[in-house]
Amino acid sequence: MSELIPIFIFFFAVIDPIGSVPVFIATTTGFDAKAKRHIAYKAIIAATGILLFFIVAGEYLLSAMGIPLSAFEIAGGIVLFLFALTMIFGEGKAKSELRMAKSVTETAIFPLAVPSIASPGAMLAAVMLTENARYTLEEQATTAGIMLSVLLITLILLMTAGPIHKIIGNGGANIVSRVMGLILASVATASILEGIKTYFAL
Repeated sequence: MSELIPIFIFFFAVIDPIGSVPVFIATTTGFDAKAKRHIAYKAIIAATGILLFFIVAGEYLLSAMGIPLSAFEIAGGIVLFLFALTMIFGEGKAKSELRMAKSVTETAIFPLAVPSIASPGAMLAAVMLTENARYTLEEQATTAGIMLSVLLITLILLMTAGPIHKIIGNGGANIVSRVMGLILASVATASILEGIKTYFAL
């Protein structure tokens, strides 16, 4: 049980369900309640498909290109760390993606499913946390289940986006995003160190 909590926190940080609420509200402005529910389901289904693809095929794609997973783990850790810094010191996920939503056609796929829910950090996490050489098939299935639970939480939050946004506001979403960014930065650093250790142990 204690091993599952860090994985849950990791996925919660990179998917950032709370930070997706303002993005959802922006992309669904003008739609009725039924259409908003349809958009929420469509966005979650799309994001789930993308992340499951990276769990199943991500490592095989790396192998086909001759990239060792340790190198990807280091590179992924660096990208996650930079991503975490933008969450901590930047505008925050909510504000930056709200601006993106205003500048493109408002759809469930972009920017809601990608990059808000299935973020680059979430894609990297899906690969790194299901490494075939390190985790058994059962452990990988458990990790996938944890990821799906975070996506389910995201769906629930999107379905109740109106009341939640009234409670926390854009400022509250930005605060949560920054806290998640700090957690993600720590995880990213651990990933870099583990990748370096694995590489030199080869």
